Amino acid sequence: MYDLVVIGSGVTGFGAAMYAARLDLSVAVIGDVDGGTITLTDDVANYPGFIQLTGKELADNLKAHALDYPVTIETGLVEDIFRDDQDFFYVITSNKTFLAKSVLFATGMKERELEVPGHDELRNKGVSYCALCDAPLFKDKTVAVVGGSDSAAKEALLLAKFCPKVYMIYRRKKIRPEPINGRRIENEPRIEIITETNVTEILGDSRVEGVKLDNPHNGSDTLELDAVFIAIGGIPFSDLAKKLGIETNEKGEIIIDRSSRTNVDGVFAAGDVVDTEFKQAITGVAEGVHAAYQAYNYVNEKEFAFICEENV
Repeated sequence: MYDLVVIGSGVTGFGAAMYAARLDLSVAVIGDVDGGTITLTDDVANYPGFIQLTGKELADNLKAHALDYPVTIETGLVEDIFRDDQDFFYVITSNKTFLAKSVLFATGMKERELEVPGHDELRNKGVSYCALCDAPLFKDKTVAVVGGSDSAAKEALLLAKFCPKVYMIYRRKKIRPEPINGRRIENEPRIEIITETNVTEILGDSRVEGVKLDNPHNGSDTLELDAVFIAIGGIPFSDLAKKLGIETNEKGEIIIDRSSRTNVDGVFAAGDVVDTEFKQAITGVAEGVHAAYQAYNYVNEKEFAFICEENV
């Protein structure tokens, strides 16, 4: 029996677990990706207290802090969740069932795929979603990043360390990175921005050879490339939450209040899976801390009937 089960083992989940354990809650963290998606980021310079470190280093620090308390961390994928008539939650993995008084969804999101011809056939053959993983494979090659967010800008800046030419292809009039990364883009001669343009097809037989554009660039609707990196946002992992009757918005993001509470008592959410506009590691961890405190209040104010663990 746990006071709080955290679903998701990224920085949001680890931060929430640490804080909940400080409040003397018994806590379990369940996740299939240790550290979450930030581990794919090579340069984190906007997390207070750390001038610069990698995403993996940040995740490792938060995990170590959580494990300084009696926190259980379970590697696995949550396959099902339900609530009984005594308001206990059953969180089910492939080989275990966790009984909990409260639950926090810190499940994050997955990359949104570019749905154009050629994508599926050339994935992992020049179509990539991770510059940190694949940039060295395209050293001295010409590549493109599809997207205009801060994440896309970071991908382009990393690729520029390896590639002499990096295009950023974005459908709107102006890319929208954080100001510091915008200035870095402006000062990087190897990066060229193509705006008001969509990729309509990825070209190539056994590998990426280029892309088709819906708005000609330099008089041509074809751009020759060796690789395409996709950074067009994400899809929240909220299906499990919906099973509990958790409200989501049109994007599938879990709707929370300022204290990370959902519409269902005892269920909280934080991080990339929720409906807050500004998604960063620091905001996710802060939302997780709010959730931990609210879980503490919920568990201590609610009267739970005793359940014999031998029957669980």
